Amino acid sequence: MSIRRVLLLLKPLDVYPTRPTGKISSPLSLVRNPQILGYLDDRCRIHKDTINFCQDVLQRRSLDWKTVASHFMDDSIPMLGVNSDPTQVEEVKEFSHEFDATRSTGYLCAATAGNFEQVFDEVLEGCKAPSELSRMSISLNGQLLSTCALNDVLVAHPCPAAVSRFSFLIKRDGQRSSSLVSCRSSGLRVSTATGSTAAMLSAGGFLMPILSQDLQYIVREPISPGDADSHLMHGVINSDQTIHVTWCSKEGIVYIDGSHVFHLVEHGDIIELSSKAPILKVFLPSHLLS
Repeated sequence: MSIRRVLLLLKPLDVYPTRPTGKISSPLSLVRNPQILGYLDDRCRIHKDTINFCQDVLQRRSLDWKTVASHFMDDSIPMLGVNSDPTQVEEVKEFSHEFDATRSTGYLCAATAGNFEQVFDEVLEGCKAPSELSRMSISLNGQLLSTCALNDVLVAHPCPAAVSRFSFLIKRDGQRSSSLVSCRSSGLRVSTATGSTAAMLSAGGFLMPILSQDLQYIVREPISPGDADSHLMHGVINSDQTIHVTWCSKEGIVYIDGSHVFHLVEHGDIIELSSKAPILKVFLPSHLLS
C-alpha cells in the first residue's frame, strides 16, 4: 500500500528559547560563562534545522504533508520519531565541569537527521512494522477528556510548595479492587509503560515492558504514611482496572504528558485514569524490541 500523505508532528520547542540579538533580556545574559549561552542557542538551531531537513525530504519525494501537534494523534496513523538533537557522549564528557551538555533523549525515536531518509524509505517500503503502545484515558467528573496520555499524568496542587490532598482507590468493572487511600503529599503520578522510563523512574518507580498495557502509580513525597499504608503509596493498575482519584484541596491541576496540556480541578472533583484508550502505533528503535 502506497503512502500519499504524511503528518509532520512537532513537539513544543521552548526548552532553549532564542534570545534577541544585542539585547540583555533575561538573567541568562548575566551568566559568567558565555559558552553556555552559545550552546543553548545552538541547541535551538539544531532542532529547527532538523525539522526543516525532514520537511525538505518530504518535499523532494512529492509527498503531501501537514503539520499538526503530536497530542492530536489517533490510532489510525503510525508514527516515526526523529530525534532532532541526540546527545553526544564525548561532548558531555568535555563540558561536564562547565554545564550540562545533555541533549535530547529521543527514547521512542527510530531515526535521527543522519539516517532519516534511510529509515523513512524502510517504512515506505513496508520493511518495518509499527508497535502498539498503550496510552492512558482521563475522565474528569465522568466526562472523558479528548487528550490521551502517552507517558504520564500528574495530579498536583498548582503551587509545587503546597500540599496536595487527595484520596484514591482502584476499581475493576465498577467494583472496588483496593481500599481507599487518603494522602497528603506533593501529588500523584500515574504512568504508562512508555512513561515508566522517565519521571516515574526518577521518582522511585520501576521500568515496565514497553508493550505492557498496565499502568503504574506513585504518591510523590507522602507525608508520614502509616506503616499499614506505606505499601499502598506505589503500585500497578492492571489493564482491566481504573484508578479513581478524589481531589480534596481547594484547587489542583491535572498535567498530561508534561506542562503544556492540563486541566484545572477543585475540591470534590473525581479523576479516573485507565489504559482503556486508543493505542498509538510507533516505529520503535530496534533495541527496545530486543
